[in-house]
Amino acid sequence: MHLWQSTSASYHTACSTRWYLASGKVLFDLVCTHLNLVEGDYFGLEYEDHNKMTVRPKHTVLRFVVKFFPPDHAQLLEELTRYLFALQIKHDLACGRLTCNDSSAALLVSHVIQSEIGDFEESQSRQHLLNNSYIPEQMALMDKIMEFHSKNVGQTPAESDYQLLEVARRLEMYGVRLHPAKDREGSKLSLSVSHTGVLVFQGHTKINAFNWSKVRKLSFKRKRFLIKLRPDLNSSYQDTLEFLMGSRDCCKVFWKICVEYHAFFRLFEEPKPKPKPVLFTRGSSFRFSGRTQKQVIDYVKDSEFKKIAFDRYRLGCLSGSFLSPPLICLSVPSTGLASDSPHLSASSGNSQGMVNGQKPVQLFGHSPDGRQPSPLTSPLLNDAGSVRTDDEDEVRRKRFPTDRAYFIAKELLTTERTYLKDLEVVTSFQDAVGKDEATPEPLKSTIFSHFDPLYKFHSGFLREVEQRLALWEGRSNAHIKGDYQRIGDVMLKNLQGLKPLMAHLQKHSEALVELEKACRASRRLEVLVRDFELQKVCYIPLNVFILRPLHRLTHYKQILERLCKHYPATHVDFRDSRAALADVSEVVAQLQAGMIKMENVQKLLELKKDLIGVDNLVTPGREFIRLGCLSKLSGKGLQQRMFFLFNDVLLYTSRGMTATNQFKVHGQLPLHGMTIRESEDEWGVPHAFTLVGQHQSVVVAASSLSEMEKWMEDIKMAIDLAGSSNGPTSDLLASSLTDNKSPTEDSCQEAESEDDLAASRTSLERQAPHRGNTTVHVCWHRNTTVSMVDFSVAVENQLSGNLLRKFKNSNGWQKLWVVFTNFSLFFYKTHQDDYPLASLPLLGYSVTIPTESENIHKDYVFKLHFKSHVYYFRSESEYTFERWMEVIRSATVSASHRRSRKESHLY
Repeated sequence: MHLWQSTSASYHTACSTRWYLASGKVLFDLVCTHLNLVEGDYFGLEYEDHNKMTVRPKHTVLRFVVKFFPPDHAQLLEELTRYLFALQIKHDLACGRLTCNDSSAALLVSHVIQSEIGDFEESQSRQHLLNNSYIPEQMALMDKIMEFHSKNVGQTPAESDYQLLEVARRLEMYGVRLHPAKDREGSKLSLSVSHTGVLVFQGHTKINAFNWSKVRKLSFKRKRFLIKLRPDLNSSYQDTLEFLMGSRDCCKVFWKICVEYHAFFRLFEEPKPKPKPVLFTRGSSFRFSGRTQKQVIDYVKDSEFKKIAFDRYRLGCLSGSFLSPPLICLSVPSTGLASDSPHLSASSGNSQGMVNGQKPVQLFGHSPDGRQPSPLTSPLLNDAGSVRTDDEDEVRRKRFPTDRAYFIAKELLTTERTYLKDLEVVTSFQDAVGKDEATPEPLKSTIFSHFDPLYKFHSGFLREVEQRLALWEGRSNAHIKGDYQRIGDVMLKNLQGLKPLMAHLQKHSEALVELEKACRASRRLEVLVRDFELQKVCYIPLNVFILRPLHRLTHYKQILERLCKHYPATHVDFRDSRAALADVSEVVAQLQAGMIKMENVQKLLELKKDLIGVDNLVTPGREFIRLGCLSKLSGKGLQQRMFFLFNDVLLYTSRGMTATNQFKVHGQLPLHGMTIRESEDEWGVPHAFTLVGQHQSVVVAASSLSEMEKWMEDIKMAIDLAGSSNGPTSDLLASSLTDNKSPTEDSCQEAESEDDLAASRTSLERQAPHRGNTTVHVCWHRNTTVSMVDFSVAVENQLSGNLLRKFKNSNGWQKLWVVFTNFSLFFYKTHQDDYPLASLPLLGYSVTIPTESENIHKDYVFKLHFKSHVYYFRSESEYTFERWMEVIRSATVSASHRRSRKESHLY
């Protein structure tokens, strides 16, 4: 089997006879597995030679092609899927199937060569166009192509693919596959089908369209294709339209494609097959088989996939082979590899078993026990060696101490291991930027002078804690005397040793400020930082790692507070623990005010990466308060928007049409002079409230009563603060955006123009690519909200350690090293691993204790569930169980109502 001409893939089975008897779907699933393709439902297999497609000769050539073209490529959630769509567009351009005017063709080709050779360099670009043919009569458009290419500087291949699809989807022939036909008068026409309905073309000009909502029935009789319309008094058409096609087979093929398009784009779920009649059959039994588009989108959104980078050059961008669509050359017997559909031999069917290619290739696509693998699972996490038996667990419990103080000390050990790994990330960043000439000297001296001493100190501290825990657990004879069953003395000694480093900790915030200044001044350094953040070791934003030493002091304070609360006053470790608590409390009090300010700056810098259309988000005096999803009432009805509340302005955004899925600002509401009122009765929308500003009024609705109360409470507080303080001006947005729009005007501006090809060149801002699982994106997908108080609580409640994990339908328990931070669980095989194997964002999840009906007959088990996703986690003691429940609840339950405004110094 050859894919994209430049690569090949061979699929072998244990029994060649079974391969000969396999259906086309089996082959299709194997191809999706080979490509690690999650959204395979948009694709299918097609006979290359349609003249021989019914003969099924011994050597058959099939193509892997796009089968369903969605109206908006933002609905394609995976970069690999968009890349395969881009390959299809390139092929359609080259063979003349996708026709357009010269400007559009030149613009399309400019994005193609940008993805292949990178930024514009005149001689290289010209030579590349001379060596490769992308469109018919390319020489005449070479200068225009190069002009457009010069404007694409900075675009990554993924961004170029996105822009290619953005331009292509606006073209009239996008996704159109013409089927020759004639009308009743014998005029030559062509029929096609799209997500909207059946289309009629004369040449390459669309002359009519029959929307699915107007079509009552599609049928065929011999060579006649019939469209039965719903009665319409305002229409001049007959109730039944008739088209004559070349043969009955051609007619049936087009009818099947129409049935599949209608089901894929219009239905919520796969149609159920009709029961077979006992005696006589009437009509075709053909039905769409596979997931609908809604099911595909919901599946990908709801599943926590571990993203796997793909090699686009391996898939076919070498030596000009991008002009060919995905090609599969098969040598198969004539026993019916392809399905009954002559054009598309296999729909994608139920491809959820092929999650990012993690599942082993099997002939019929099922695991041995018939269950689909969890989207959170990776091959390393599924290693049988990590499964721990119950007997081993019981033996360990009997051998190790059960005192609560021991588990408090063990929490110090496990979190110190994670903290040291986080410091290693910063030191590796030093190595990455320290050797580069673009790094200014102030930044080098700030980071190097502050982090190196801390890393050395905490390396020694970790060794002492590990040694003390080894003695405590009885791995030597020292435990007999009881001298080492304590930890307060170790903490007191090292916290006193940390005092000389206070100067470094007090200047720690300078590293964050210096890094931001340097990135603004140097494009090269900004790229270096972006590339470093995309590495696996940098599992959270870099500026969070920079603030880790300040947060770690708070964790020491909490651990010592729990120790002092547990110990009686007469305990041998009580005095040292109390003295250590006094020392660390003094340090935390000195750094508290600066820490709160830097947490706010860090959050503003992180939001800046998620927003498009904001010029000066990070300004002195601006404080972040809350972000989350609300439904905004406009001329189109209720539309999902992401709102960002600051102490001077409220922004509302939607997820932008960019490869990085950033949020585009649609408007701003200054808080000075604003009023807010409940308006559920006024508009008849549950949980609605109205924001009345000086120039604009906006009606929004929350998803629940509690969400509405949180928003209204914080907005009222922010309005009071804006009215009583001289904070920053709320002139945030670029001059091209205005905020005095009526709801109708707003909806019109947000609507997309079908013909605005120029907009597609500028709609993709030159923003750095970033992860799609940031807090903002999780809130968007799960329709929830988070406040700055929640972020502060999450920072205080970081935790790490070993847990046993079990899926809903699995039997064994897996031992994993789990780290909780930034509202997410990160999963490692062991604590020595440098980067997580998978992650689970917790916003929207609920944490409970399993019920009797779930048959989890183990101690210290808690359950995480969100919609159909259920995970069980098992801890080793009552203390660790309570701690995991506490920290996870801090991420799944809003902390806004658990703190007063005085306690959160943020407001």
